Amino acid sequence: MKLSDLIHSSGEWLRGTGPDNEIVISSRVRLARNLAQFPFLSRMNDKQRAEAEKLLRGVIIDGNLVPAHMYFDLYDARPVERKLLVERHLISRELEDATGRRGVAVSERENISIMVLEEDHLRIQVLQSGLNLQEAWAMAQEIDDALGEQLAYAFDEELGFLTACPTNLGTGLRVSVMLHLPALVITGQIEKVFHAVSKINLAVRGLYGEGTEAHGHFYQISNQVTLGKPEDAIIGNVEAVVPQIVQFERNARRALLNKNRRRLEDRVWRAYGMLKHARMVTSEETMTLLSALRLGVHMGVIERVPMDTVNELFIQTQPAHLQIINGADLEPNERNQRRADYVRQRLAKRN
Repeated sequence: MKLSDLIHSSGEWLRGTGPDNEIVISSRVRLARNLAQFPFLSRMNDKQRAEAEKLLRGVIIDGNLVPAHMYFDLYDARPVERKLLVERHLISRELEDATGRRGVAVSERENISIMVLEEDHLRIQVLQSGLNLQEAWAMAQEIDDALGEQLAYAFDEELGFLTACPTNLGTGLRVSVMLHLPALVITGQIEKVFHAVSKINLAVRGLYGEGTEAHGHFYQISNQVTLGKPEDAIIGNVEAVVPQIVQFERNARRALLNKNRRRLEDRVWRAYGMLKHARMVTSEETMTLLSALRLGVHMGVIERVPMDTVNELFIQTQPAHLQIINGADLEPNERNQRRADYVRQRLAKRN
């Protein structure tokens, strides 16, 4: 299978199913693991990297954790193909930008992603649509146990799992939930949410994690502490907070509908009109316009646009997806033109 074949599906993170899916886009569990017989990645030479990648690739494929044709060699992949995986939330930007031997194993539903030689030797990631951390955690444990039977993990009885970054030391567990919070942004309440979340050691990040912006009003809520806390406590902390944020967003949406309906309708229909008629549009502007459209569809302000079309456009208008769809490397201005053309065609086709 070619990496470019992934463009034909929306991927798990924007599938639009699962509990509270109008606000909770996806739930993610990620485990960091390292091999006892190799040094941390920053101290590896090229020979060790090649040996570790070969070993991990074999264990993953032989264990039938993902289909053999869904392991992708990122060392030989084109830059646009690696960017495609970032846009689909299947690899991190760190793995995209790294050098040397590395890879990623992906399940056909794209709900499992096993990153090989990122910051740690292994990053096991499970995504589930909607608020579904327990199922994601159960799947991550199964994968971790299966790999652990074949591999010797770097582990200390006192410190727990040893990781390249001290912030992952202990359980190696990162739990995050992707939320779509446009009403809290529109009503000016989003900063209150961020302030409250920070007090209980949770972090708020943008669309692609640490150091990224919240394009399209997408925010990730995740744990900051992994050492000294059991996995259930880490997951429980996030699970306790997210429903409250979901309720805040719902309250803000109801307030917009009841008190500022004309303002809401104007925002939604302006976004729809621009998407339907624009001749040039950046990826950031597209995300903002699609965010308003998604809000309008979920709130019944506009009914002529299927939600699956909106979700697909979030992905397919990103730079790498757009270039692969067009079969050519595109300069920024040309991408903006092709993006506008593509959005107009999709909206006209489905309406």
